[in-house]
Amino acid sequence: MRKLIAFVLLAFASLNTTTAQTALKEYKAGHVFFVSLPEYMTKTGGINSSATIQFKNVVKDVAGFIIEDNKEELKLVEMNYTSLTEFYDDFIKDFLKEEQKRVVSTPISKKVGTANIIECDVTYYDAETKTDIYYYVGIVETSSVYYKVICWASLENKQKFKSDFQKIAASIRD
Repeated sequence: MRKLIAFVLLAFASLNTTTAQTALKEYKAGHVFFVSLPEYMTKTGGINSSATIQFKNVVKDVAGFIIEDNKEELKLVEMNYTSLTEFYDDFIKDFLKEEQKRVVSTPISKKVGTANIIECDVTYYDAETKTDIYYYVGIVETSSVYYKVICWASLENKQKFKSDFQKIAASIRD
């Protein structure tokens, strides 16, 4: 009899804890997007703490990452960009600005599928390694997000990897 009473009390207790007084509304949290990387690249970590995905190849001495900026979240902090160009201009003005011999190419705009892309090349001289470094900067705009695709290699390997970096940016879809 004690077991029956304990079971009934347990059943009533669990009914009370699973019933909310107010109806709940479901929200989607986080953002899922898809990107294609060259087979020689592998996912990694430790490159940029703000990045959603990071990738590299130590042997080929190339690496990159993607940072996503949700348009709704930008508006919440009063960063209201009216265009992809405005977002790009705001980002590129400070990108590597302290580096020696920094050169930023003229940006190129294009459309890939439903995404808009602005891309440019940035180079600078790294005094520590005594090497010229090449960065591909691609800003990809979808309906709800700006993606910053940042990839790099030595300047001497620019032509070898630039088309792969462009393909990474063009592959983004959400």
